[in-house]
Amino acid sequence: MIDKKVAFIYSDTYLSYDYGPSHPLKMIRLKLTYELLKSFNIFDSPDVNLIEPVPASEETVMLVHREEYINALKEANEGVYSSDLFRYGLGWGDNPVFRGVYSGSLLSTGASIQAVRLVGNNKVQTAFNIAGGLHHAMPERASGFCYINDPAVAVAEVVNKGKRVVYVDIDAHHGDGVQHVFYRTDRVLTISLHESGDFLFPGTGKPAEIGEEKGRGYSVNIPFYPDTGDDVFLWAFEEIVPPLIKAFNPDILVTQLGADALEGDPLTHMRLTNNAFCRAVEIFRSLDYPWVALGGGGYNVLNVARAWALAFGIMCGVELPDEFPSSFKEYALEKRLNFSDILTLRDKPSEVQSNDKARSIAASSVEYIRRNVFPIHGL
Repeated sequence: MIDKKVAFIYSDTYLSYDYGPSHPLKMIRLKLTYELLKSFNIFDSPDVNLIEPVPASEETVMLVHREEYINALKEANEGVYSSDLFRYGLGWGDNPVFRGVYSGSLLSTGASIQAVRLVGNNKVQTAFNIAGGLHHAMPERASGFCYINDPAVAVAEVVNKGKRVVYVDIDAHHGDGVQHVFYRTDRVLTISLHESGDFLFPGTGKPAEIGEEKGRGYSVNIPFYPDTGDDVFLWAFEEIVPPLIKAFNPDILVTQLGADALEGDPLTHMRLTNNAFCRAVEIFRSLDYPWVALGGGGYNVLNVARAWALAFGIMCGVELPDEFPSSFKEYALEKRLNFSDILTLRDKPSEVQSNDKARSIAASSVEYIRRNVFPIHGL
């Protein structure tokens, strides 16, 4: 029984935008999440709204991004590279040029805008855009697989209506683009929990990055040492995140639920199980704010689908069974995905205890935030 109206924004059109066979970001993870939830019949409830995304307008995107960069993305949309695109971070490394790069980015961003409008207009309590959470794009360039910073655009949309937002990012990579956009305002509180930039892209997100000018005390960072497990992650999360959210008391809570901090992700070095991931999601729900959830990183596609399916179940107040439905197993096997190491939807409880270095790094970050940020918020 679902006790609050929720929205899930999704389209198979997302699969049309392909970074290329050698790129780690695979759009199939979105389809897998949708198929897994469908196999649990979660979309059959009258309180679950399955919504087709609508592309963002250029005007809305330019709340964050510069016109010359948007023009470069338009040029790249046909999948043809020119040397002029290099200055905008396009066409090499993390951010290849491919057909539909601009239109696909507008679609995923539009879904995040739909989410904040649905929640802001009290149509639903919670909205989840799994294609969103592309948090590295900067106003003038692409970065880290991200072309348009949909979280920043969605948050800017809310702020432009005179409302206040808490943005919490649990991706293994620092939410640098969102922090950058709102670093000098007190209308948005950004909180990022991530693997330390000493070991992982983008190299930022130190505890001392707490904002400037009016924004001093409104950027919060908790970097974790490699191999950090559930115990230390959840301790730091619970010490910092709920108190700051309650003190700020936002009109809307926006969370980026990247699943790349889970053990087994090929690009990161954290050792979380999806039990810790789910505990964080449960805490977000328990705070009872109008809530927009976005996707984010995650490069082990079955881990991503499991985590996001569990997250949406929590948003709906539904405990999903632990066994995979046969229809999903058939679909995954058809896509040549190997289930041999994954027996259940939920991970086994972690037997990993974070090492002393991980505990020390987390404790130092928590203490820094308590000393330098909490007083600004009356804590």
